[in-house]
Amino acid sequence: MSKSVQWLSPVPDRCETCEAPIKSVFYDAKTTMGPWACMCPSCFTFGPGINKLGLGLGQKYTKRSNGKWVKQE
Repeated sequence: MSKSVQWLSPVPDRCETCEAPIKSVFYDAKTTMGPWACMCPSCFTFGPGINKLGLGLGQKYTKRSNGKWVKQE
């Protein structure tokens, strides 16, 4: 059984690209402009996120009922 990977830093209250509230899902991912950002699902999917997950691309995190943010595999 693999151990879940948790986000350890404070999660931003808002998307770093459009300022929408971060609720139950966020992406830590590369943008089309180069730098990475913590972003909402919309920005990840439609831009400026690149809509790709994986090593060097991005990760998806979901908030659990205990308040912890866990990486989705």
